Amino acid sequence: MKHLKIIPIFFLVNLCFSQSDKDFYDIINKVSESRIEFNIKKLVSFETRHTLSDTISNKTGIGAARRWIKKAFEKISTDCNSCLEVFYQKNYFKKNKRRLIKDVWINNVVAIQRGEKYPNRFIIMSGDIDSRVSDPNDYISPSPGANDNASGMAGVIEAAHVLSKYRFENSIIYIGLSGEEQGLYGGAGFANYIKKNNWDLIGILNNDMIGNIEGIDGIIDNSSFRIFSEPTPANESEISIKRRRFYGGEVDGNSRQLARYIYKTVSNYMPEMKPKLIYRLDRFGRGGHHRPFNDLGFAGVRIMETHENYNRQHQNIRFENGISYGDVISGVNFNYVKKLTAVNAINLASLGWSPIQPKNVKIGGAVKPSTTLKWDQIEDQNIKGYKIYWRETTSPHWDMSKYVGNVNNFTLDGVVIDNFLFGVSSVGKNGKESVVVFPSEVFN
Repeated sequence: MKHLKIIPIFFLVNLCFSQSDKDFYDIINKVSESRIEFNIKKLVSFETRHTLSDTISNKTGIGAARRWIKKAFEKISTDCNSCLEVFYQKNYFKKNKRRLIKDVWINNVVAIQRGEKYPNRFIIMSGDIDSRVSDPNDYISPSPGANDNASGMAGVIEAAHVLSKYRFENSIIYIGLSGEEQGLYGGAGFANYIKKNNWDLIGILNNDMIGNIEGIDGIIDNSSFRIFSEPTPANESEISIKRRRFYGGEVDGNSRQLARYIYKTVSNYMPEMKPKLIYRLDRFGRGGHHRPFNDLGFAGVRIMETHENYNRQHQNIRFENGISYGDVISGVNFNYVKKLTAVNAINLASLGWSPIQPKNVKIGGAVKPSTTLKWDQIEDQNIKGYKIYWRETTSPHWDMSKYVGNVNNFTLDGVVIDNFLFGVSSVGKNGKESVVVFPSEVFN
């Protein structure tokens, strides 16, 4: 028997909200279920989007799919007076013994909405273009990939449609990444592209499967979602690892702080949705396109449905032993995709409006009845000041905070350093905050 947990979406209205709050509610309400449904069905219509599939046809294969996505971004850009830079970011990979059985160009489709103040500071929303069936090297059989991952790709296109009507201080990248099912090749290519160009990356919100509400565990749930994040940077130095043994921070890397930021934003503006922080890079033994960014030390999380249905993932379309297999359109709940698209959109907007985060955050307070934090002040007249956060060492969220003004240090009297974990964020004059930064150094 299935456990029913269907909750209709609604949007809270508060007649006393500020203009900035109203922007978030407007963004939520502008996300269109009908556009999302159309885009998912269009992506499914290409029959297969396998990385090694046809690139010549205009009706089937990965080539037709990525050209259509590029045109979709270009149409959005035309409607916003050329506010998006749309291009292919190409990566050439040689065949290997695992999942690339021939040499291939793996093309990501990129749309950049440049920030007006920090054009080389970015937040990314990604979806995957490609699809697959049971055999990862079968690039001929029908592979609709309705949920995995037409849902995430349609969410990216819709977020671009909505947010292109706004202006931001930081740049937003909307991207369709290719080669995910063959080994995260598109993500690796674009992560290295960012590093090569020395871009300042706030983080990546990787959306992979955001449309299924009926899990193989029998639960139907359209009101929760998961945020996967690794605990600490994969490329951190040996000295950072050694410091953590004595000073803590086992669950306070940059990806985990990004996950907490998303949790807080959703809790504030979409309380009908219940984000679940999953303390893991990805699902057990599996991977996603945020990982190549994490490999280089960039913050990145995976946003996805709570209850997966494995009968609909990586399967040949068939009916066997009373069970329907295949990632077909009937397995996608368009209203749920709308909700998770809105989750992304408000976080992209919040981070797009956010100030630069504090630099060189340090902490001290050993054998004292107080805790002191220091940081480098950002030379930006639009920064109002800074906020200190702290929480119990067993708490997953930042439970307590104090705005301390436009200073470069502050002492929390009566707060013993041994009993809590701490962080600092920047606060803009527009009321937006940066991601919290965990201290990277200790002073006496």
